[in-house]
Amino acid sequence: QVQLVESGGGLVQPGGSLRLSCAFSGGFSLDYYDIIGWFREAPGKGLEGVSCHSYRDNVTSYADSVKDRFTISRDNAKSTVYLEMNNVKAEDTGVYYCAANVGGSRFECYRFQEEDFGSWGQGTQVTVSS
Repeated sequence: QVQLVESGGGLVQPGGSLRLSCAFSGGFSLDYYDIIGWFREAPGKGLEGVSCHSYRDNVTSYADSVKDRFTISRDNAKSTVYLEMNNVKAEDTGVYYCAANVGGSRFECYRFQEEDFGSWGQGTQVTVSS
């Protein structure tokens, strides 16, 4: 069974940058998963979709709040998906989760619904503070 392990979280100052990693294990290539996304949970709030990529459709989506600041990417050789966070803001604080699903398309990416993702990591804390 696939395992997703997030890393790279920590304390960062506003305006700074951080790269989160989501390592996949289980013997399958990243291409096996049709959609891969990043979610976050801020204190006192529910899950918020951050970014999603559909390999099937070659489409990437971002929440308006992170558009032009965050970038999702992948390294097939390392079986790892990344979230590059640039020009971070205090409201970016939260626990970040990567998620994936076998099956899905750009429509599921657009929806950012947790029920569309069958595999989840344990999360990594990101704190943006001066």
